[in-house]
Amino acid sequence: MSATPAWPPRSAPRLFVAQELAAGAAVVLTGNPAHYLTRVMRVAEGAAVVLCDDITGEWAARVQSAGKREVVLEVTERLRLKESVPDFVLCAALLKKDRFDLVLEKATELGAAKIQPVLTRRCVADKLNLDRARALVTEAAEQCARTALPELAEPMKLDALMSGWPSGRVLFFADEMGGESAAPRFAQSPAPAALLVGPEGGFDDQERNLIRAHSMTQAITLGPRILRAETAAIAAMALWMGIAGDWNE
Repeated sequence: MSATPAWPPRSAPRLFVAQELAAGAAVVLTGNPAHYLTRVMRVAEGAAVVLCDDITGEWAARVQSAGKREVVLEVTERLRLKESVPDFVLCAALLKKDRFDLVLEKATELGAAKIQPVLTRRCVADKLNLDRARALVTEAAEQCARTALPELAEPMKLDALMSGWPSGRVLFFADEMGGESAAPRFAQSPAPAALLVGPEGGFDDQERNLIRAHSMTQAITLGPRILRAETAAIAAMALWMGIAGDWNE
């Protein structure tokens, strides 16, 4: 006798919704989410969809109706509680759009609790479309099966970031001019922690002095090669997650 197929199937589409979810709740999707389900995923009545609300966790839902402009689902059961991620903040200088998109996507996949865009003197970009950025982060979370969205803050100038830096959070400063080896420093500093990575042209001397003068700053080096800003952010965060984060759980 054949085994009963798992429900919901692993291939079920995943979506974050603004509505707080509970068993038996009805969810009505319109706009882009409805278009995605009907036109891209071709869902029909009875199909499974996995929903997350960034509040209670991950839920299985069943399609009740799928029209051209509206999809109605019934929430059936909770699959997972909202995940707990390490208290790690990525402070990344704004980059050109495609490169910063990569940082946002990969920071979400790696498990950042918060992403803080930073404005520095050598930033090529000086603005961030937050609605677009949040949509990108949400899509990345859906694709990597996160049940919690990272907080995405508005861009902040470097001097404001440093003047308001909390005393209880270490700030690892990826300094292209040198610092201590990252791995042993990460091993000594679990969460709460943060990483500061500069723009394409790096930090100028005044900015570097400002960062290093703060008592919570630990300047680190990421190896013998000069890395692109987006590579440095991704590599350093992956290293921290492997050493001090939740990759060993």
